[in-house]
Amino acid sequence: MYRQGDVLLVPVAEEAVPAHVAGAPRERRDGRGRLVLALGEVTGHAHAVVGPGELVREPGPLGPMLLRLPKGGRVVHEEHAPIALPAGWYRVVRQREYVPGSVRIVAD
Repeated sequence: MYRQGDVLLVPVAEEAVPAHVAGAPRERRDGRGRLVLALGEVTGHAHAVVGPGELVREPGPLGPMLLRLPKGGRVVHEEHAPIALPAGWYRVVRQREYVPGSVRIVAD
């Protein structure tokens, strides 16, 4: 597992990737060519992947994302050290915070 701030990346075996992911739409890259995993609403900074790869968002507002890195990649953020990732699939999990009566995603 890999963590950068409020983003956790959990390796997923190829055979454990749901079949519907093959035909699911891919997230677009931002204006800087990055795959954004989490955008900080407060700072405008982003946890993002540079390099080749694909990002698939599961349905729903809290749905997880699946990241495929065919040649490995690097997760970058303006306030954290970069993290090198080996090739493979990853489940991208945002840290959540319990607020009495609800759950919210932690924001930078």
